[in-house]
Amino acid sequence: MFRTEVPVAGTNLNLSLQDKVLTIGSCFADVIGAKLYQNKVKVLVNPFGTIFNPLSVCRLLAAGCGVSYNFEEHLVQNNGIWHAYDLHSSLSSPDKQTLLNQIGERLQQTKQQLQQAKLLIITLGTAVAYKLKSTSEVVANCHKLPARNFDRILLPVAEMQSAFEQVYAQLRAINPDINVLLTVSPVRHLKETLETNSVSKALLRVLCHQLTEAHDNVLYFPAYEIMLDDLRDYRFYKPDMLHPTEVAEDYIWQKFVQAYYTPDFQEYILAWDKMQRALRHRSFHPQSEAHQKFLKNTLQQLEQLASKHKIDVSEEARMLHRQQV
Repeated sequence: MFRTEVPVAGTNLNLSLQDKVLTIGSCFADVIGAKLYQNKVKVLVNPFGTIFNPLSVCRLLAAGCGVSYNFEEHLVQNNGIWHAYDLHSSLSSPDKQTLLNQIGERLQQTKQQLQQAKLLIITLGTAVAYKLKSTSEVVANCHKLPARNFDRILLPVAEMQSAFEQVYAQLRAINPDINVLLTVSPVRHLKETLETNSVSKALLRVLCHQLTEAHDNVLYFPAYEIMLDDLRDYRFYKPDMLHPTEVAEDYIWQKFVQAYYTPDFQEYILAWDKMQRALRHRSFHPQSEAHQKFLKNTLQQLEQLASKHKIDVSEEARMLHRQQV
């Protein structure tokens, strides 16, 4: 055997298709969130865009819990576009009030999801952070502003843990049943140098260890270890040699589902994957009797799947109806 398989400890989460999930943080939050969404899970994916450092993640979660925070004081205009230092650049606008309205909507969505979610997935990307010199506050994104405006720092474990403890109490206050799943992104931040990246990941891993030791409802999923040890081969990386390929992402997704979801859900995603392949099928002769029969059978199977698992397939059904003649 030429690999070291990373076992994922079993839990009593037993998540179902109907359990709500929220993901926040760096790349894995987007990847796992997208896969949950594709499988009809009621998930809110990275509502504030990709966020890399733990302090910014905690600040946004606290605001999502209802803790007062004046985002207007943390806006900046660059080349005619308004940005928020606490959010990803994907949330920006030429109009200041439009951006503030967007932030308000995302906060409301986040609060509603947190109040009902059974699982919150937090992916930590780096312990390297940037402080705005004028305020000495850590920012989530520099928005391509001049480097001289910021100081680069390495966040201490104690500071990150203190921020998490505060937001964890706030999360439990609005949703006593919420579980938190921590992950560390395996994506290396080479612009910080490989040596600094190693220190950064080590700090994040220590943080996760200490938090899971302190709280029963805080779990750790070893996406970082799976990528670096189980999939220790550059064929599992994209051409940039930093990000996992789809094959690697699918493998980690399977590990995730097996660890935290019920057997019924695992059976469901196999059936839904088969259905998605049928929905993607394109015929060379769309008006032929054989293809029209295929569309009719697929629509019938889709409706049966929707009825059995209580999922919304209206969009998929419309797509099939449009192809019928």
